[in-house]
Amino acid sequence: MAQLKVTQLRSPIGTKPNHRATLRSIGLRKVGDSVVQEDRPEIVGMINTVRHLVQVEEVN
Repeated sequence: MAQLKVTQLRSPIGTKPNHRATLRSIGLRKVGDSVVQEDRPEIVGMINTVRHLVQVEEVN
């Protein structure tokens, strides 16, 4: 299964509480943090919720 590298680019300050909680669920805490997640529908949905705060790359 493919994996996605998610990097937080922008701060969640001033965003909705749901967006802050979504970043925490993905595993991101600070600007510049990166995590590798499985390419599953649940993760893709969370990434789409905060797509304006993160950058996504596919990792093999």
